[in-house]
Amino acid sequence: NLQTLNSLPWLHTMVAVIYLILTVVFMRHYTSAIYYEEENTVKHTLFITGLPQKADELTIKNHFAEAYPTCNLLEVRLCYDVSMLFSLFTKRKNAEKNLAYFKSIERRTSHRVRINTKPFGQFCCCEVQGCEKEDAIDYYSREKDKLLEEYIQKRKTVHNRPLGMAFITFTEKSMATYILKDFNACKCQGYKCKGEPQSSSYSKELLTSRWNVNYATHPENIYWRNLSVQGPKWWIRWIGINFFLFIVLFFLTTPSIIITTIDKFNVTKPIYYLNNPVVSQFFPTILLWSFSSLLPNIVYYTTLMECHWTKSFENRMVMNKVYFFLIFMILILPSLGLTSLDFFFRWLFDKALSDTQRVRLECVFLPDQGAFFVNYVIASAFVGNGMELLRLPGLILYTARMVMAKSAGERRNIKQLQAYEFEFGAMYARMLCLFTVTMAYSITCPIIVPFGLLYVLLKHVVDRHNLYYAYLPAKLDKHIHFGAVNQALAAPILCLFWLYFFSILRMGFKAS
Repeated sequence: NLQTLNSLPWLHTMVAVIYLILTVVFMRHYTSAIYYEEENTVKHTLFITGLPQKADELTIKNHFAEAYPTCNLLEVRLCYDVSMLFSLFTKRKNAEKNLAYFKSIERRTSHRVRINTKPFGQFCCCEVQGCEKEDAIDYYSREKDKLLEEYIQKRKTVHNRPLGMAFITFTEKSMATYILKDFNACKCQGYKCKGEPQSSSYSKELLTSRWNVNYATHPENIYWRNLSVQGPKWWIRWIGINFFLFIVLFFLTTPSIIITTIDKFNVTKPIYYLNNPVVSQFFPTILLWSFSSLLPNIVYYTTLMECHWTKSFENRMVMNKVYFFLIFMILILPSLGLTSLDFFFRWLFDKALSDTQRVRLECVFLPDQGAFFVNYVIASAFVGNGMELLRLPGLILYTARMVMAKSAGERRNIKQLQAYEFEFGAMYARMLCLFTVTMAYSITCPIIVPFGLLYVLLKHVVDRHNLYYAYLPAKLDKHIHFGAVNQALAAPILCLFWLYFFSILRMGFKAS
């Protein structure tokens, strides 16, 4: 509401700079207090990739004993393709639990339970052709024996599928650090390397110049079944998934685009014909909120399909991708008056579109546009946090698994295993998105700040409850938290950009 030549906008700019400085100070104080309890344990072990397929434990031990005589090697563990073994082991353990459950029933009641082993067989109320029942103990005994035999056969051949990786454990943390520094001292510049790691008579056989050495992470942080997906196979999978994701989100970037597409097929028109104002106004809002939750979930689940080796790296990728997508979908594109990345790139590069559909920047950052973001923050504070307490996606998955269960024993196992680890990546992304929206409009639309504070307080209480009572503990490294801290710095920076748009672009352009 200030005049063009008024100098008070500079005061707002100084406040935004103070925001940035305070954010850096507080985030730095927070990161200095992060302590990783297992750090001293895992840093005794190095994770090495790039080993020849024919490398054996004795050769690796001899190499380290000769090249690093002062370092005492404790253990060498080679990695093999165990993806099938993990699946068979899990199925066999479930069959054993089901067998023990029905045997306990037989001991208590002297009665053998009969079950329908077909999918959705628990809903067959009578025995007809195709819905025959059989003895539960006999069925799970056969399943257990069959899976055990497959497991033994696969385990015999697992050593024929080495992955070219190894975990090397030393008696002291300083020894592992010394060897890691020795390998990382080889810095390549162009076609020449400045140095080589210490060699032995086995260096040529083990191709030590091709090794990639890092500290090992906690065993519970590793996706052991994903270690077999590496090299070109992993990159082809990653490129294919992200290309598909880009194509989908390129045209369906915002929920409003999906609503418009649905309206073309006359899906929502019958709702308006009901002549009920409550239904006609509530239904589109529910659709909009549903799709605003669905689109980030598409990004989340496609990242899970990329087969990352560690849970920490997977959570960092989820956090980065979901955060940047949410910022584009919720903050940047609506603030620019655009509806999708498709229109955004056409606006940037298509001259014909610029002549026919001119986007007037002086009409973009209007004073009343902050009402949309205030409503969004309020809805996220109450509806979003309420849905996190309900844990609706987990409830839907739990219901589907209970429906697919064949017997009471399987339903009992599902109830025992229904909890899963806290999704730090997705949770950080959503919380940081709301923090960024609040910070970006905190000066130009100050009314958003108390609602942003309300969201943070409710989010703290909800996450505290879920971490204590609803989710399993997650063994992640501290880099996921450092990554969240770095992304939090984007909020005051975007606040400065928004002030620039308000004070320069709107004042420098004239409406025609």
